[in-house]
Amino acid sequence: MSGTTIVRDTRGYYCSQCRQRFSITTNNIGEIKCQSCQRVSSKFSSSPSPSPSLSAHSSPRLSPNSGPNASPGSGRVLCIDQCKNKFFPHLHRNSRSNPEITGSKLSSSTLNTNPSALSSSSSSHRSGQPRKRALLIGVTYKQWKYRLKGTVNDVKRIRNMLIDQFAFQKENILVLTEEEIDKELSPTKKNIQSSLKWLVENCRDGDSLVFYFSGHGLRQPDFDKDERDGFDETICPVDFLEEGMILDNDINSVIVQPLPKGVTLHAIVDACHSGTILDLVHVYDKVKRKWMDNSPPNGSWKHTNGGLAISISACEDDQMAADTTAFNGKEMNGALTYILVEIVKKHPGPTYGDLIDMIHETIDKVNNSGCGLSKVVRTMFNSKLLQKPLLSASEEFDVYKKHFIL
Repeated sequence: MSGTTIVRDTRGYYCSQCRQRFSITTNNIGEIKCQSCQRVSSKFSSSPSPSPSLSAHSSPRLSPNSGPNASPGSGRVLCIDQCKNKFFPHLHRNSRSNPEITGSKLSSSTLNTNPSALSSSSSSHRSGQPRKRALLIGVTYKQWKYRLKGTVNDVKRIRNMLIDQFAFQKENILVLTEEEIDKELSPTKKNIQSSLKWLVENCRDGDSLVFYFSGHGLRQPDFDKDERDGFDETICPVDFLEEGMILDNDINSVIVQPLPKGVTLHAIVDACHSGTILDLVHVYDKVKRKWMDNSPPNGSWKHTNGGLAISISACEDDQMAADTTAFNGKEMNGALTYILVEIVKKHPGPTYGDLIDMIHETIDKVNNSGCGLSKVVRTMFNSKLLQKPLLSASEEFDVYKKHFIL
């Protein structure tokens, strides 16, 4: 079929359309049908197929300084989008269209149903069927000088992806942003803690849960000796300067440890220092292509109660995460969020291995092209986007056989 290419890389062959991998045992190659998407191709390539890419960057979601009194990075530096046609010719839209919303139309005043999922009983197991439930948090820090511009856009993109690609019901998606009028839906520390409990409340076999956070992330010294690097990772609520941060230990105890058998939790965290933000005991090493032990040195319990927890983080624990401008140079998005959503739209149901590979390939393309990077950004990131998204899990699995399905 036109447009389909069989691509060869270091691990063999795959279809450029669905990225299904397969073996070719003969050199006498004619037309080949992909057994996954049924597309036929006689074209072959040794180069990676195009993958969605960053269009430009701004400043990081945290300053290089870390610790309990560290301050996230200063104001955003917006760069002109010079590579949209190079990396996204098939996705280019007229600048007069709404660049922030794709797929489902969203209310301009709220991203929650009325009543919200937090107070509604609609997300309970009334039918006895497995449930899909999501908590999406985007923190702008409007009243602070280190405010972020892309976090609400991030939440909108993830919400649309859940609805359009994974059949989540709107009434089962809880959104916390500063745009919400209801004070219970503001991303304060208290509300985030309550919402995390709501996410896993009464979960049972077959349920699919999603936790998403876009905002500032920090590190602080580890005082209970359960971290291999000596630091706890944290997320910052809107009121963290007054109420404090939320530690990885707390997130693990609230949404990871209670997970019963048959329940799957996915966390996507687009923040600085977010690598092991769920304190999961296995971290995937992309270079070595194997799982590494991340269990606490002091023997603390960090496992689930039989369920499966999987986390995709914007960067490693000691790295910063950046925003990107999409399409027209005006809309801000977290780099991980933007890339992940575009990949899922173009390649539905990729394996976790292919998903992580494509995310890294996209960042490498941006680093190699250097397109649209301002002098300030080049200085802050040492001429490169220094973030390596990380995959971690509560148990090991074959990343090139298990598919990313929420």
